[in-house]
Amino acid sequence: MEEKDLAEACRRGEDGAYKEFYDRYSRPLYGVCRRYLGNSADADDVFQDGLIKIISAFGKFSYRGDGSLKAWASRVMVNTALMHLRERLKADVLSEEPVPDETAAEDPEVSDIPTEVLHGFILSLPDGYRAVLNMYAFEKMSHKEIARALGISERTSASQFLRAKRSLAKKINEYRKNGQSGK
Repeated sequence: MEEKDLAEACRRGEDGAYKEFYDRYSRPLYGVCRRYLGNSADADDVFQDGLIKIISAFGKFSYRGDGSLKAWASRVMVNTALMHLRERLKADVLSEEPVPDETAAEDPEVSDIPTEVLHGFILSLPDGYRAVLNMYAFEKMSHKEIARALGISERTSASQFLRAKRSLAKKINEYRKNGQSGK
């Protein structure tokens, strides 16, 4: 079934449409949850909440061309994950620390690092670092947008992003130093 037809079938609540939607998009949507939340238990909860939001909001979706259904569903998942993170970060309260010197956070070359290793490094970051890194690097949000979404200052967003970059660079360098074994 074409994406446009699938979206319309889901909007009408047709038999099998939600199952086809799930079969087609569950893996990438769950991947969004894992990227933001870092552990499978939280990702499972957010994924379930996100699916419920998607299903109940199909009436608001308007098809805008190939890929728009997946993009819309991904945005719903990102927003659901961010709401979950906002609650968790309130408990941790991101510190309003000075922004580190940006020149010290060099971007190491990563083309030789396996994707699953990089993904593991990102998942191991503290929640605040991981959230800001995902929003800035993958969602292409500005620090102003991130600050608004997470309820933090732009300065804290920039600080968390630079700290995430430093932490990733350190993990990458250690990985290389240890013969790419991760030891």
